[in-house]
Amino acid sequence: MKIEADTNVCIGAGMCALTVPEVFDQSEEDGTVVLLQPVPPAELEEGARRAVTLCPSGALKAV
Repeated sequence: MKIEADTNVCIGAGMCALTVPEVFDQSEEDGTVVLLQPVPPAELEEGARRAVTLCPSGALKAV
């Protein structure tokens, strides 16, 4: 699984970073998503998929 993040769509809600801080963070400048692990390890895949579904702006995709 690979995660894609569109910072132009992100509204900085932070649900991703709260759900899986090992995979997602937020920019100190504008609060938008920072992808720490575009290909999360197997043990974090379930959490990463949940973060994708929780994103209120639809800025995240699991491909």
